[in-house]
Amino acid sequence: MKTVFSKIIDRELKAYIVWEDEEVISFLPKANFMNKGHILVVPKVQVDHIFDLDDEIYHKLWSVTKLLAEPLKELTKVKRIGIGVEGFSVPHVHIHLTPLFNQSELDPHRDVFWSLEEREEFVDEMKKLVK
Repeated sequence: MKTVFSKIIDRELKAYIVWEDEEVISFLPKANFMNKGHILVVPKVQVDHIFDLDDEIYHKLWSVTKLLAEPLKELTKVKRIGIGVEGFSVPHVHIHLTPLFNQSELDPHRDVFWSLEEREEFVDEMKKLVK
């Protein structure tokens, strides 16, 4: 059965897409933003557990995460970018890339309000920064 992420990848559901290529996509979560700027990095292949990915996609996923981290930090003006891999909410590998001012903000159940206008502006600015 298709996950919500596969439906986004197949454009069956709308999403705020930050970056993508043939193998990996990055977009804003549908809800529960840990902080403004919280993005997901997702392989396009639907696999439940990160360690079940083949080596090439596994390394590509982390490479894209690294690519997005510095522009995210620059755009959000935070102290650190946090990384989380938990997989309980959607059975499709995904990395949470989250701007952090302090450790307590790295909580996947945190839900910071982020208006649709702010999201659109953020995605436009991120796309300009990612090289």
